[in-house]
Amino acid sequence: MRKLLKSKKALSPVVAAIILIAVTVAVSIAVAAWMGALTFTFMKTEQFNVAAVNFQGPAGQSGNHINMTIQNTGTSSFTISTAAKVNGVTKTLAAQVTIAAGGSSYVDIPSVGWNNGQTYNIELLTTQGTKIAYISSAPGT
Repeated sequence: MRKLLKSKKALSPVVAAIILIAVTVAVSIAVAAWMGALTFTFMKTEQFNVAAVNFQGPAGQSGNHINMTIQNTGTSSFTISTAAKVNGVTKTLAAQVTIAAGGSSYVDIPSVGWNNGQTYNIELLTTQGTKIAYISSAPGT
């Protein structure tokens, strides 16, 4: 039994230290790659600016509509869903509107029935769930 224990060879401290450093570097590279992927996912933000709101059509008629100009000030494109709310009433847009990063687009909300001088709370929703809320008053008489 004594002979068996004496013939055992161990790693030198230098080799053991090099192996530990190599494993540490490999694990840190894997963690950095994983965290980098998370960072880029979270940095894609939906930011917007409502540049203009125009009330179209004759006041008081059910067929008139509201036209909004929305600018994308975020880092990625976003899509506005087909549902909009005007003073809590749901309106259906003709189609989804996709706005590229740095771009702008018009969103037409049909059949609003706006009246002169009234204030309207307009809410749009992106497909990612971001609410675009804006309050505007219709032109006076």
